[in-house]
Formats: sequence, structure tokens, C-alpha cells
Amino acid sequence: MREKLKYLKGVLTICVMWISNKSGLLFSALLLLTILMIADYVSGMLAAKKESLQYPYNPKYGWSSKASIIGIYKKVGYILTIFVAISTDFLIFKFAEEMHLQSNNNTMFGLLITIWLIINELLSILENAGRMGVTLPLFLLKLLAELKDSIDKKD
Repeated sequence: MREKLKYLKGVLTICVMWISNKSGLLFSALLLLTILMIADYVSGMLAAKKESLQYPYNPKYGWSSKASIIGIYKKVGYILTIFVAISTDFLIFKFAEEMHLQSNNNTMFGLLITIWLIINELLSILENAGRMGVTLPLFLLKLLAELKDSIDKKD
């Protein structure tokens, strides 16, 4: 199941990247990612607050300034990763132009990374909604459990 999920996520990312690239939607994708990063941050804080009310005597639950700062660092890491990807695109296509190679695209890696991060943010928002008590379909719960398990193993 985990391999199918990675494959599906990769195929979806590439398809959306190709469509966006043909449509020139890098700016729109970056705007969407920014909105989703804010929504993820806010939904994470709301979920933590809900858990602190639900489990008032358990220090494991609740809002943590340390976790909040780590979340901000993660978002900054996203931005830096996209910056590197867009810079790589610029170098590739600038040198291709200098060598008189024909290229119809002006972005590839930047859009790919942006779409990948959009999918990650969407999954994180769903996870936070589940923590707030929203009933999610069973297939989404299994998907989130597997993603969380794979992330925990990386840590």
C-alpha cells in the first residue's frame, strides 16, 4: 500500500506539474501553497487547542511554542527548497538558450517541488481536521496513518 501511495502521489504530481507548466501556473501554484501553509499552521494550532481541552491533564497534548516554531522552520525550509528548484530551472534553461538548444518550458523543477509540497500541505490539513474531530472517510484515515507512520520512521 505504501508503494502504491508513493507511486500515485508521484504520478499525480507529475500530471499536475505538466498541466500547470503548459498553462504557466507557477505563480498560481506558489500562491496556493502559501495559502495552504497558512491554513495548515492555523489548523494545527486549532487542533492542539482542541486536544488540550479534551485532555487537560495530559502534557502530551496542547499548544506548544516549540512545536509552533518548528512548524515555521519547516515552512521556511519549503520556501528555500522551492527557491533552489526555481534557480536550477533558471540555470538549465539559461544555459540551454546560450547553447542554442530549443526549449518550450521555462520551469520544471520549481513547479514539480511546489505541487509536491501542495499535496503534503493538503494531507496535513486533513490530519489536523481529523484531530479536531472531523469524521474522515476510512480510506483517508488509512492513508494518513500510513503517511504518519512513514514520517515517524524517518524521524
